Amino acid sequence: MGLSESTLLESLGGVTGVLNTLCEGSDLTTSQAEAVMDVVFDGDVDAAQVAGILVALRAKGETADELTGMVRSMLGHATRVTLDVEALDIVGTGGDDKGSVNISTMAAFVIAGAGQPVCKHGNRAASSKVGTADVLEALGVKIECSPEEVAESIAQRNFGFCFAPAFHPAMRFVGPVRKALGIRTAFNVLGPLANPAQPPYLLVGTADPHSLENMATVLGQNGVKRAWVVHARDGYDELSTSALSDVVEVVGQDDGTIEYNRFEINPASYSLTSPGEGELLGGDATVNARALIDLLEGASGAVRDIVLLNAAAGLVIAGRVSSLEEGILLGAQALDSGAARGVLSSLVG
Repeated sequence: MGLSESTLLESLGGVTGVLNTLCEGSDLTTSQAEAVMDVVFDGDVDAAQVAGILVALRAKGETADELTGMVRSMLGHATRVTLDVEALDIVGTGGDDKGSVNISTMAAFVIAGAGQPVCKHGNRAASSKVGTADVLEALGVKIECSPEEVAESIAQRNFGFCFAPAFHPAMRFVGPVRKALGIRTAFNVLGPLANPAQPPYLLVGTADPHSLENMATVLGQNGVKRAWVVHARDGYDELSTSALSDVVEVVGQDDGTIEYNRFEINPASYSLTSPGEGELLGGDATVNARALIDLLEGASGAVRDIVLLNAAAGLVIAGRVSSLEEGILLGAQALDSGAARGVLSSLVG
């Protein structure tokens, strides 16, 4: 942490002063939030205080400025990845308490099979049962890769995985606290926003409808080309096939300005199967990995349809197709042709 950040933190009364500020319901500026997280990521804050900061932020409600500062600190302490292609990340905040299969991970393989490079950023489970890393590991995919290995995998297979602890080593000061708390915190939001490759295209799902605008604002300030932040009205942190989904779109303009658009997606418009009770339910990593393999090997039904809808959104965002209808068809082709299965096979072969 530089002198100016240290002075800024001292002006707040140190970490104790920050806790008092948050508990009083007052917001931090972007610079203040960045300074606070700098000392957290430097290992200079004990676990009880880290927990206090996260809980106080959640109770107050994180602002876009606070999240922007936290993301900047997180990326400033990260091992970065340089890509030669314009990749997409598809990721959810978790914490929707649905216990579903890993829909965004499944959709990532469909998107990659359809020809769009994917740089997936994820972790083991934090406030949910099974994370992306758990499933990939159960499938036999190497999850701990160097920046160069990630870039090479994306160049060769259209898919690479950034295992968050490997690229955000400073998160070791936060990870155990998140696990112990077992509730949604700012880091459920920060993880999807802090991909170390900073891909220009993102499909981000959130379990909290109140975070849509904040997350979109942070992405816009980070310079994405195009992103959708989505929340399904039945609670899923992705597009749903059984309820309307709210979307905030972020479009970076050539002149440096940012355009924000808000709209709804109605799954009834796309002839998709609305899941029956328990049809999307997952289990442990082995169960969810089996569900992914079944999908790639041709299983039909509710899981396939919700995956196709989310994959289609990713393909629209990245400019591979111009509509969700086209994206659903392209995703189905990637599944039916075996291209999506081939992506997974190339990762475990």
